[in-house]
Amino acid sequence: MKKHPSVLVIAGPTAVGKTAVAIEVARHFGTEIISADSRQCYRELNIGVARPDKDELDQVPHHFIASHSIQQEVTAAGFADYAMEVAHRLFQQHDQVVMAGGTGLYIRAFCEGLDDIPDVSAELRGLIQDSYAQKGLTWLQEEVAAKDPLFYQKGEILNPQRLMRALEVVETTGQSILSFHTGQQQERPFRSIRIALDLPREELYARINTRVDKMMEAGLLEEVKSLYPYRSLNALQTVGYAELFAYLDGTHSLERAVELIKQNTRRYAKRQLTWLRRMTDIQWFHPADTTGIINFFSQHLQER
Repeated sequence: MKKHPSVLVIAGPTAVGKTAVAIEVARHFGTEIISADSRQCYRELNIGVARPDKDELDQVPHHFIASHSIQQEVTAAGFADYAMEVAHRLFQQHDQVVMAGGTGLYIRAFCEGLDDIPDVSAELRGLIQDSYAQKGLTWLQEEVAAKDPLFYQKGEILNPQRLMRALEVVETTGQSILSFHTGQQQERPFRSIRIALDLPREELYARINTRVDKMMEAGLLEEVKSLYPYRSLNALQTVGYAELFAYLDGTHSLERAVELIKQNTRRYAKRQLTWLRRMTDIQWFHPADTTGIINFFSQHLQER
């Protein structure tokens, strides 16, 4: 490993333009990109997760893109292990590695480590996932509110993955998942230099709405139809797929499904921004300011 390896972290909400910035930064520093997106890692998901296209992937090598199957369970801890292994290998050839993505928990797991939360049984996890698939988000919120009111008060109650994780832990241990959060950082054999991208709210929301329309034109509905037999898998409990599964079930019209995808994506972007603003040592940039971003990274790399 190089003497002073660094990870250049590019975070931000969905649709803000992280991929383009990451490619430009990686090309400037002559390095590769580790994705920190909890859905682009699934090879069966493409259009609905806005996976980088072939041209983008050809410009710079990417890791954690289409690297797993929806049949596999991918967690923040698993991502951290994967990314640490890739980073160690890349640091043999590069002083810097770029990490780009909008999954804040994955970034934190890689850069700082995670709290030691007890394991839960596969049976319990499957039962909760099946119940959520059958009964929906409202049921999940009510269960967590009753059994882990502390998380319900302080956690991400619109995020089904976080809610299911909280329910798993309280069912297993009898304690709130928040009781296991120590906030202690683990030492890493590299330093992380973090930035986040943001746009004015109206502009970001307009980009989200336009991207959803383009996804539908590109064949998102057909992609969702091909995945319908696997709809109960955790990997598919995500915006863009859940709404179209509901359409295929006859719950609402296609027009309403598209409207819900836009609405839920905007809400997701808002949650991402809330999460990122809690992170320390992070500098915010407009995605068009690539010169400023590269200069910021360069300046910090000159400092030991």
